[in-house]
Amino acid sequence: MLKGIPKIISPELLKVLAEMGHSDRIVLADGNFPAQSMGKNSIVIRMDGHGIPEILDAILQLFPLDTYVEKPVSLMEVMPGDTVETPIWDVYKEIITKHDERGAETVGGIERFQFYEEAKKAYCIIATGESALYANIMLQKGVVV
Repeated sequence: MLKGIPKIISPELLKVLAEMGHSDRIVLADGNFPAQSMGKNSIVIRMDGHGIPEILDAILQLFPLDTYVEKPVSLMEVMPGDTVETPIWDVYKEIITKHDERGAETVGGIERFQFYEEAKKAYCIIATGESALYANIMLQKGVVV
C-alpha cells in the first residue's frame, strides 16, 4: 500500500495511469459494455463489483483532465427512441466538478457507435460492475504540472 493513493486503485491501474501520456484516453465501462472485444488493442482492467462513480472519483484524484480540448470527458449518448433515464451523468458531473474547476463544461456526448470506435483506440478500458445504463464514460488525460 501507499499513502495518498485511493484504496480502490489497484497496482495494475496505478501503473496504467502513470504510463498514460497527454491526450491518452481511458474508458470506464459499465457492466454491459463489450470491454474485451473493444479492448483488443488496449489494456483491459477488470473491476467487477465496483461502480463507476467510486472509480471515477479515485482516478480524478490522480489524473488531470486535458485542458487543450474543449470536452475531455465523453459520455455515450442515449440511442434515439430509447427512453432510458441517465441520472448517473449528474453524479459524474458532481465528481468532475470536485476535481476540475471547469466542472460540467468538460463533459460532452458521443453517439453510441462512434463511442465504440473511439473506445477501440483507448489506452485502457476498465470493465466495471456498474449496472446503470448508458453509464460509459471516457476521460482524456491532461498534462501534470
